Amino acid sequence: MQTQSSLQSNWLRSYYFTRAAFSVIWIAAAILLAGQPSAVAFLLVVYPLWDALANLVDARVNGGLQANPSQTLNVAVSTVTALAVAIALGHSTYAVLAVFGAWAILSGLLQLYTGVRRWRTYGAQWVMILSGAQSALAGGFMISQSFAAAAPTILDIVPYAGFGAFYFLLSSIWLVLAARRKAHA
Repeated sequence: MQTQSSLQSNWLRSYYFTRAAFSVIWIAAAILLAGQPSAVAFLLVVYPLWDALANLVDARVNGGLQANPSQTLNVAVSTVTALAVAIALGHSTYAVLAVFGAWAILSGLLQLYTGVRRWRTYGAQWVMILSGAQSALAGGFMISQSFAAAAPTILDIVPYAGFGAFYFLLSSIWLVLAARRKAHA
């Protein structure tokens, strides 16, 4: 019979892997469809919506929204971001990049907090903490780039999604290795 901790570890491995897979698919679509405005608009709105959904599901699996305030707030922030991106698309790509930058800062700080909170219970959350910190820094960079002379494109967001995919995949692999070490101990 599995303990609650091992069930949680299984969930997190699957969750992190699914998040990584989504990001890789999103990156491929962004690169392939970069010249198609309707597809780009769809991808730019879907990315924060996916984050909202993923945080919602994860929070529910981990005791509910009330027990996970940082993820609950991240659901709200990501949902509002999707709406803000939809509005910014009507203004300029500079505005879209600025919205993504603000979102990366807020969601990164919330992810960092979630990682610190989970460390106490599940350990091995250093990747999530690092990812949250890097997201916040990337957000600052995106905001600064939104003031540059060259018009931003979806390809300016691809590296951010790529680092996210890398960190989620690394988290999943780390938990798989930790489970194997624990099983063989």
